[in-house]
Amino acid sequence: MKTTQVVVERGAFQRPEVRGKFLYVGEKKLWVKGVSYGTFAMDENGNEKLTPETVEKDFARMAENGFNVVRTYTTPPRWFLDAALRHGLRVMVGAMWEQQTAFLEERGAARKIEEIVRAQVRSCSGHPAVLCYIVANEIPASVVRWYGKGRIERFLKRLYSAAKQVDPGALVTYANYPSTEYLRLPFLDLVCFNVYLESQRPFEDYLARLHSLSDERPVLMTELGLDSRRNGLEKQAETLDWQLRTVFRSGCCGCVVYSWTDEWHLRFGPVEDWDFGLTTRSREPKPALEAVKRAFAEAPFPASVQWPKVTVVVCTFNGEKRIRETLEGLAKLDYPDFEGVVVDDGSTDSTAKIVAEYSFRLIRTENHGLASARNTGIRASSGEIVAFIDDDAYPDPHWLKNLVSCLTEGRYSGAGGPNFTPLGEGWTGSMIGRAPRPRAVLHSDVLAEHVPGCNMAFWKKVLEGIGGFDPVFRAAGDDVDLCWRLSETGGQIGYSHSAVVWHHPRNSIRSYWRQQAGYGRAEALLERKWPRKYDPVGRTKWSGRIYGTGYSLGLTSLRSRVYHGVWGTAPFQSLYRSASPWSLFLTPEWYFVVGAAAIATLLSIGWAPVAFFVGLLLLTLSLPVTEAMLIGAREGSDGRTGTLDRVGSAITVAFLYLMEPLARLSGRLRSGMTPWRRHGKKVSARYHPLTMKRWRGEWSAVEATLKDIQTSLWNRGAVAVAGGEFDDWDLEVRGGTLGMARLLLAIEEHGAGIQLLRFRIWPRYPLALPYLGVPLAFMAAAAWLGGAWAPALAACLLDGVLAFRAVTDAGFACGTIRDVLKDDGAK
Repeated sequence: MKTTQVVVERGAFQRPEVRGKFLYVGEKKLWVKGVSYGTFAMDENGNEKLTPETVEKDFARMAENGFNVVRTYTTPPRWFLDAALRHGLRVMVGAMWEQQTAFLEERGAARKIEEIVRAQVRSCSGHPAVLCYIVANEIPASVVRWYGKGRIERFLKRLYSAAKQVDPGALVTYANYPSTEYLRLPFLDLVCFNVYLESQRPFEDYLARLHSLSDERPVLMTELGLDSRRNGLEKQAETLDWQLRTVFRSGCCGCVVYSWTDEWHLRFGPVEDWDFGLTTRSREPKPALEAVKRAFAEAPFPASVQWPKVTVVVCTFNGEKRIRETLEGLAKLDYPDFEGVVVDDGSTDSTAKIVAEYSFRLIRTENHGLASARNTGIRASSGEIVAFIDDDAYPDPHWLKNLVSCLTEGRYSGAGGPNFTPLGEGWTGSMIGRAPRPRAVLHSDVLAEHVPGCNMAFWKKVLEGIGGFDPVFRAAGDDVDLCWRLSETGGQIGYSHSAVVWHHPRNSIRSYWRQQAGYGRAEALLERKWPRKYDPVGRTKWSGRIYGTGYSLGLTSLRSRVYHGVWGTAPFQSLYRSASPWSLFLTPEWYFVVGAAAIATLLSIGWAPVAFFVGLLLLTLSLPVTEAMLIGAREGSDGRTGTLDRVGSAITVAFLYLMEPLARLSGRLRSGMTPWRRHGKKVSARYHPLTMKRWRGEWSAVEATLKDIQTSLWNRGAVAVAGGEFDDWDLEVRGGTLGMARLLLAIEEHGAGIQLLRFRIWPRYPLALPYLGVPLAFMAAAAWLGGAWAPALAACLLDGVLAFRAVTDAGFACGTIRDVLKDDGAK
């Protein structure tokens, strides 16, 4: 009866829920400011020897010092939860079972452990003081290696499901640690890690890594601390101060300090040689308690920070459906000094009328496209920093503070963050939200090569220095172009995992197709401007990795290795995936392979090998379908949903992954990004190797000479790539998809700065050409001998077209190099 009374009195003590990278209670963000409690001495029944009086005093002291969460390693009784509720504390309930041993050796052990977890969760089920359940804590790396990561992952999912079945409204997680970092547990509600690093920079770097591994879930530090016996009281206080501030600054949803008191018992008795507590065994406070209190009081951002003025630019064109939500989100931003500028790029709907209801500045222009509108916003801005968000997105309340912190602390030219699908989307929208979408491309966990235009910020002087956005990009691609230009001038772009923007996906398959086709058209524009950023078949040559879920979950995930260290002794054990050709299966370029197989199948109709080519066609089709289905099975259901819609979700997501590259290919082809495209000005082709020489009277290094030649080739629109450390050539110019040319330079020194430059130019062909031409030739010969005249002539004609195109591509490349050398020599 007492428990019921407490719950009624504290009815406002709602349960938390996950929204992106953060925890929320109602509409308020919950920052976890926790401390661990126990383990204490056990009685004969396996329960901790805690009196209500001791707990009440400890909880009162915790509340006084700014704590709002207490973590236990055993399942507490209901009176314990009631006491926490009275003091405004939430409890992270730990499940108690023998996880430090080879716990699955006995038959039926898994079921027994599952029942233990069920019983422990059932004893706390429904209590409003429960923050979450931790079904296990730090399963040792040796135990994981013994059973294999897959078996442990499946077992933890089983415990997660058991806890959810007993208490469906609760959050459930597992407290991992660096030695088993490689475990992939996408079903957990939040990512929890116990991390003990005593140096600030490695600690910051590791938190960024955990954010990269967390995808779209909150990161919570469930243990951190320092032993005051070995390091001293002042060192403990100093370390905890910067650790806590780093945790919140990095974007974690909170942390748990280990521990409340030095009193600590293991199974076989008290531990006397470690003192991690904020208080002594007699509950006397240490200096660390005051340091933690100060750090928590200033979390997540200290009040003393001087924030620069920011201009937030929203560009819109007929955005009446979503822009109100964007403006409402901006109005709720927790940032002391910002202005909003809305650029209406020629809307014909009620967009301007909606914007007029808010205190943001409205600028109306004729329709000139997205990049032009963004430039208008830059010119109108009065802030030191200009941030951009789309009219179908809205920001997290701390979006600007996280972006600006990244910019100022990392000393970057720009910064960006993730964009997540909002909660509450319809079924179609939520499925499209799991399909491929614009993502950041990261060099590292904190350094980006590209950030999406819906979530980015730059110093205004940097934007003005590179001329803003290129107006040729009317709908998409302007953000990629700007990031590449910024990188070429030596600028760097930071990435803040906690600078979250909620970006609505398209609400129908048709609109998603149009969006992806638009991205394809933008890729064609980018390839025209940045041909060296693309390979001959049209793939973007990112030097970083794409951040987020999706492609890594298909066949690529089958090719992975765990770094364990020698004999499994590495303290940080990570999962590595090698670069794999499987990723080609879900790209626009793979459809050319499918097309080639289809042509070969058509050519074989009417003679014996038709069955072989039909099989080849089915293989080329089955590879992307298999990849998409594997992704759909993971992305369509992350393990937290029911079973009824899993099949439909998986099929829909798989279909979207198959459709997306086809839509992009359609946009590319319609915009001139075809396999037969060439780059550069028209030239007189040269089909044979040639040598050239040139005298000059002013000395220059070979590196500078080649760089000047490469720049001249770029200025003509040619794709000129420098040779590598093991190449016997200096520059390679791509004439087209099937032919190229190479340049070798030798310099003779004749004294007094006089140099003779000797150039050798010769045509080259890609290794893929014989794989296309030779089979066609054999096919033509076999069909001719078999009396199938039509397939033989068709194959012969196609082979001839390929050979002609290869020769002319290479000739074009040779002619381009020759003309550049002639022009440079005439200067």
